[in-house]
Amino acid sequence: MSNNSSNHIVVPAAREAMEKFKMEAANEVGVNLKQGYNGDITARQAGSVGGQMVKKMIEAYENGMK
Repeated sequence: MSNNSSNHIVVPAAREAMEKFKMEAANEVGVNLKQGYNGDITARQAGSVGGQMVKKMIEAYENGMK
């Protein structure tokens, strides 16, 4: 059975940048993430971090189109 999950870093060198991006987004929405396991945060907190990351990626894309 193959792994079709899209929840992985395609370019391994980007892992550190993605972690930094995630930490910045968490800080912006007031979620206290730590290095490593963060299973103690709520689904709402995790969603707000992911949502902030998507928002920033869309803004960066739109700014690049100008």
